[in-house]
Amino acid sequence: MDEELAMLRHLIGQLQELLHNASPPPPPPPPSSPSSFYLLHHPHYQNRWCLPCIEETSADDCCDIVMAAGKRPGIFKMLETAKPPHVKRSRKERRSFTQGDDDTSGNMDQEIWQEFPQDLFEALLSRLPIATFFQFRTVCRNWNVLIDSDSFSRCCTELPQTIPWFYTITHENVNSGQVYDPSLKKWHHPVIPALPKKTIVLPMASAGGLVCFLDIGHRNFYVSNPLTKSFRELPARSFKVWSRVAVGMTLNGNSTSHGYKVLWVGCEGEYEVYDSLRNVWTKRGTIPSNIKLPVLLNFKSQPVAIHSTLYFMLTDPEGILSYDMVSGKWKQSIIPGPPHLSDHTLAECGERLMLVGLLTKNAATCVCVWELQKMTLLWKEVDRMPNIWCLEFYGKHIRMNCLGNKGCLILLSLRSRQMNRLVTYNVVTREWTKVPGCTVPRGRKRLWIACGTAFHPSPTARA
Repeated sequence: MDEELAMLRHLIGQLQELLHNASPPPPPPPPSSPSSFYLLHHPHYQNRWCLPCIEETSADDCCDIVMAAGKRPGIFKMLETAKPPHVKRSRKERRSFTQGDDDTSGNMDQEIWQEFPQDLFEALLSRLPIATFFQFRTVCRNWNVLIDSDSFSRCCTELPQTIPWFYTITHENVNSGQVYDPSLKKWHHPVIPALPKKTIVLPMASAGGLVCFLDIGHRNFYVSNPLTKSFRELPARSFKVWSRVAVGMTLNGNSTSHGYKVLWVGCEGEYEVYDSLRNVWTKRGTIPSNIKLPVLLNFKSQPVAIHSTLYFMLTDPEGILSYDMVSGKWKQSIIPGPPHLSDHTLAECGERLMLVGLLTKNAATCVCVWELQKMTLLWKEVDRMPNIWCLEFYGKHIRMNCLGNKGCLILLSLRSRQMNRLVTYNVVTREWTKVPGCTVPRGRKRLWIACGTAFHPSPTARA
């Protein structure tokens, strides 16, 4: 960031020198001003341009200034126009200026900002919130094609993972997704045109910004980036399995450019692994005989991935079944669940395995969180839902469904005949948050979430 900021200072210094040669030096900013700005004026341009004084601005503030641009196509709002108070523009002139038809703004952009370093642009834009980045794509053609740039993809890969989003489907419309953004507490309604329309397609797993779907009608697999609509239909499986299957997904490296793998496992112990680099199903086989068959999986609990290992929850015997995507080894751990537990599901936070479930005793019900102790292989309670929320469940037959967890954030659906509530739980901050209801676009009809999976939004992930 220091190197990027130095480049930005150098560019703005050149800009000040250029304008200084054509006009008197601007007065220094008043010392009482909370933010220092230089007013730069050129006699050939009617507009005044406001630039921040970089010497007194932090690197984060500088990023925020650049990130604020892009709401109006063609206008880079880091240069904020300020009209003289005695000048009034007609509505037609204002509209023309807003749409970027003003010759002076075009000249400023062309003469000064065309030399702005491209790598600095990419470094700054990669730090934008995902929703804001897609607004920025309308600024110019170069920013619109950043998604296909290898250098921009590397910038995004080097950043820490963002807060996960949740791709869900509803009972009312199983062929279109509803995506929840926890940072904005907002629902999005993306459409993936390549997904089949005449059958139910379920989101099963995710990795690196990609979501894996299963067509339960024909048992076909699809992988797509919900943000960019990048899509791939996986080749047909060699096994013809019509029973329920559990699906997990991992990356080969730290991004989809290194490839990814998809694993499905059936109740009879059959399984296959898909390799995206070779575009084939490999490692076809059956779970070793030392693991009890048939495999009684808890299908309400989604598999979780920690590095290259996938973890599945067993119901009989109670415990965890794991598979290492690199070594191809299966392992079974017998772990008894906490008493009075129901509707439990696996979760993960960093390298920790978590368990989330309903703890019901008499007429009282509460959502509790446990962590697996590596030494004793026992579940230890670490948190539970606030008591005032649990009181609302008293005497009600509550059912819990996990709609996905990744990056220490879990989305839960809590239902009864009298209520339907969505909540998120952050394992790190131990914060419980109510999720706003999902409604149809431009409507008031509330949708009922059926299932979902968490994924890290990425504008550069390619199926």
